Amino acid sequence: MKLVFATNNLNKLKEVQALIPSEIELLSLSDIGCNEDIPETSPTIEGNAKQKVQYIKQLYGYDCFADDTGLEVDVLNGAPGVYSARYAGEEKNAHANMDKLLNNLGSNTNRDAQFKTVIALELNGKLETFTGICTGTITVMKTGDQGFGYDPIFLPEGYSKTFAELPLNEKNKISHRGKAVKQLIDFLNH
Repeated sequence: MKLVFATNNLNKLKEVQALIPSEIELLSLSDIGCNEDIPETSPTIEGNAKQKVQYIKQLYGYDCFADDTGLEVDVLNGAPGVYSARYAGEEKNAHANMDKLLNNLGSNTNRDAQFKTVIALELNGKLETFTGICTGTITVMKTGDQGFGYDPIFLPEGYSKTFAELPLNEKNKISHRGKAVKQLIDFLNH
């Protein structure tokens, strides 16, 4: 089976490729000639994931899946949430985003947060969604150089290392994206 993963984020592509079984041939947007940024104008994470797959299906005709992910911090009323990638501006700079988040949290002792990923799948004319959540806390400083995005400041529950300190195979077992992809694979296998 061939399936397009509608993302331009090479880090996400790498993470998902490590999870997808070999019988599913994963195509990237560049593989299908899509080089434009897909609009993400929905006010929800789920809405953005659906918007991306519908865009690819309508313009390119491929069955595909897409994800949208947000970091939701309790004391910031769920921010940055759907705006996680652009929290500090349209440049989507991960370090600027983390700096802004750490600054906004300040010395607040409640640092509870969760990563939420929603995967939308457009397959054979039907739209399905899968949600993965990983709870944890925001650290007071950046630690580690693996991963991407907010990984250096997110400490998953039950762990003493940030996502950026964990090897990819370990992160994929517990992460929001890993959980959502597992649901996607289970669906495709049935």
